[in-house]
Amino acid sequence: MPEPSPSRPPIGSLAIIAIVVAVGAGAFAYTAGWLSPTRLTPTKIVDSLAPPGGPSLGHRRNHAKGICFTGVFESNGNGAELSSAQVFARGEYPALGRFNLATADANAPDSTVRVRGLGLQLSTPDGEVWRSAMIDPPVFPVSTPEGFYELQLAAHSKDPNAMKAFVAGHLEFAPFAEWAKTAPWTASYAEEPYNSLNSFIFVSSSGAEHAVRWSLLPQAQVVPITDDDLAKLGPDHLEHEIADRVAKSPQRWTMVLTIADPGDQTSDPSKAWPEGRKTIEAGTLVVQQIEAERDGPCRDINFDPTILPSGISVSDDPFPAARSSAYAKSYDLRTSEVKDYPYHQQTATSAKP
Repeated sequence: MPEPSPSRPPIGSLAIIAIVVAVGAGAFAYTAGWLSPTRLTPTKIVDSLAPPGGPSLGHRRNHAKGICFTGVFESNGNGAELSSAQVFARGEYPALGRFNLATADANAPDSTVRVRGLGLQLSTPDGEVWRSAMIDPPVFPVSTPEGFYELQLAAHSKDPNAMKAFVAGHLEFAPFAEWAKTAPWTASYAEEPYNSLNSFIFVSSSGAEHAVRWSLLPQAQVVPITDDDLAKLGPDHLEHEIADRVAKSPQRWTMVLTIADPGDQTSDPSKAWPEGRKTIEAGTLVVQQIEAERDGPCRDINFDPTILPSGISVSDDPFPAARSSAYAKSYDLRTSEVKDYPYHQQTATSAKP
């Protein structure tokens, strides 16, 4: 049989190419939700977050209100027992982060937002980066990304019974609701704990794997305050207070790694692990400087929880992947709305002759 002409690939090769292209296009279409109109997509998640008046253009689609910080992570070396990531070797590593409120409204008064968050990026000399996004409740309100989407729809629904129906269909919501109702408010970002809630796999230098969740526990004294008293302090009290506090003295949080026992579930952040699990204090986050977000170093950082150093990987928890894709969608939207962001408007004006 003669060799096929070089200018005309054999039919078998064309078939393989066609299959590869079809699979690639199919995967892309599946990801976009085109083959399944009811499938949850990043666009659906992001759209569901919008308040009645529409999104805060130029801002993150959730946790829209925040303020930047820089500092260091002082690693004590204890975390190296669990992970080969350089960030757990004894030393001091640059930290960049963002205190924030879990709201889609960049102008929301502080006292109207129950959940507070902290986005964090730690960098090491080997060129690796660890990004995470943490919040202060001890459990997440729902067990799946689909449940989170349904929660947003219920919260924004005009049906007065929507939230009641949601809660009835999502019994895992009860522990979060109890925390929201009974946990003390504080008047400072510095007095909050911040929890990963999602489970990740830490891999040691010997190859041993452990499921881990982590928390940043405040070293500042926690002073409870009522939400009414917080409201009297002003709509933007939290960012002013943390700026004043850090200007007087760096603020510190202890990083605590919690290790799952065999059999502990790792896919559901709405369920806390039982008390008594082994913990390791891995070091201290030191916040040294606060900068306004509009021209600060966290402005264009996407705190994607799947950006991990060697020695840490995702688990079977579906939320990090869902958050990664939603964050990317949010990033694309806000960077395309640069003209709507106050800082850029001022910059453009000042640049005119």
